[in-house]
Amino acid sequence: MTLEIILQAIVAGLMMGLIYALIAAGLSLIFGLMEIVNFAHGEHLMLSMFTSFWLWSLLGLDPLFSVPITILLMAMCGVLTHYMLIRYILKAKMLIQICATFGLSIFIRSVAQLLWTPDYRNVQNPLIEGRMELGTIYVGQPQLFASLVCLLAFIGLYWFVNKTETGLALQATAQDRHAAEILGIPSDKMFALGWAIGLGCVAVAGSMMMNYFAVFTDVGINFALFAFVAVALGGFGSIIGCLYAGIIIGLVESLGGLLIDPSFKLIYVFAIYLLVVIYRPQGLFGRY
Repeated sequence: MTLEIILQAIVAGLMMGLIYALIAAGLSLIFGLMEIVNFAHGEHLMLSMFTSFWLWSLLGLDPLFSVPITILLMAMCGVLTHYMLIRYILKAKMLIQICATFGLSIFIRSVAQLLWTPDYRNVQNPLIEGRMELGTIYVGQPQLFASLVCLLAFIGLYWFVNKTETGLALQATAQDRHAAEILGIPSDKMFALGWAIGLGCVAVAGSMMMNYFAVFTDVGINFALFAFVAVALGGFGSIIGCLYAGIIIGLVESLGGLLIDPSFKLIYVFAIYLLVVIYRPQGLFGRY
């Protein structure tokens, strides 16, 4: 095994890790704001990928240019999810909240299978394709571009949450909903905004992955699993923790599959997660 192959695996892990990080950031934002775990997060990723695919299939719009439309549609989906379901279970017991979002995931997947069948679909001849040479290694241009777009989206999300008035209002609502309402911050609108942003994150990731990844009705399951691991690994509610956790997961998955055995690469990821849970239950960047 040569150094070039190891470097190739590291670059691949970093690129995939950035995508995992953005998907996890949307999940972490929703949990940190409302303390509700969105078990339908993977299905929302699947919807964003199908949205990008159908925009290409029906309108001839390349996934690169369909990103804004996909973000808008998924943000609207997030707002509707909040007002039609989540707001009614905010004060319910955790088990009811889990059943509600888990039921939503089953509903979305079942409707998708009914409408689109479980067939695999992919975009033919996307605008970004091929590979480029970086020194002694080769990198797929769609994967590289997708990871860079996800990184920019992550930076934009971090800046919005920490540097804007609306982002600070989101943080205030997450820390103490009632105190925020006394200060005039409408918590219900903040919750809806949180869902819109959370699903907007998966919209960016899903659209960019359509340049090189096939979409099918169960595509979101593995990504959702990695997102949950990244949120727990980085710390529940910690957006920056998702970045580091996503990169760790990407590297462990890639290098573990290369250096040991690719058939057990999922085990390596969950082994790291279990170690963190045992020795630091609050995650790498969590406070509690």
